[in-house]
Amino acid sequence: MTLLAMLRHAETDWSARKKLQGRTDIPLNETGRNALRGVHVPADCASMQVVSSPLQRCMQTADCLHLGSVRAEPRIQEMSWGAWEGLSLPALREELGDTMRANEERGLDFQPPGGESPRQVWARVQPWLAEVAVAGRPTLAVSHRGVIRVIFAAAMGWDMLGRPPAKLDWLCLQLFRLDTEGRPSVLRLNLPLDASTAGQSGAQEA
Repeated sequence: MTLLAMLRHAETDWSARKKLQGRTDIPLNETGRNALRGVHVPADCASMQVVSSPLQRCMQTADCLHLGSVRAEPRIQEMSWGAWEGLSLPALREELGDTMRANEERGLDFQPPGGESPRQVWARVQPWLAEVAVAGRPTLAVSHRGVIRVIFAAAMGWDMLGRPPAKLDWLCLQLFRLDTEGRPSVLRLNLPLDASTAGQSGAQEA
C-alpha cells in the first residue's frame, strides 16, 4: 500500500465568488495566501514527495506551504468546465432549469459543454495513481476539488448521485491508500494543516 495525501489549493477570487474555474489559470488571492501563513503539513506528510497541478493556484499553494521541490503533474489539473468556466452553478441552474437538472442527474457522466465529465477526469487520473503505486513513494499532491472528488468517489464506490458518503473539508488533507494497481481506499478524511493556533476542524476517521 502507498500513502497518498491530497490537498486542494487555497482561495482565489473566483473560488471566493463560487465561479467555476476549471482550467482557467486564476492565481491565489490575498485571503488564500494569508490562510497559508503560519500553517504547515502534518509531520507524517512532510517527508513525502510533492507533486502539483501546473495551474498557478496549486503551485502557489505549494510554495506558500514551503513544500520544497515540487513536480508539476498535468494529469491532476482541474476538471475542464468548458463553456461554463467563469460562471456559477446556481446561475446555470436558474438559466438552464430542467436541462441542467438532467445533466447533474447523470452523476459521473455529468458534462459541461466543451468540458470533461468526472468519469473522464478519472480516466486521466487513474494511470497517474497506478504510477504512484508502482513507485511506492508516499506522495502529497496539491490539486483541485474536482480531482479530489473523483478519487474520493472511486475510493468509496460513489457514483456521484445523491449526497456524498462523507463531507470533505477543503481546507484539510484527504488521505488515501493505493493498492498495487493504484486503486484508492480512504485512510483518513479532513486532516487539518498544523498551525500555531487551534480552531481548525478535527480529523474524521472513515
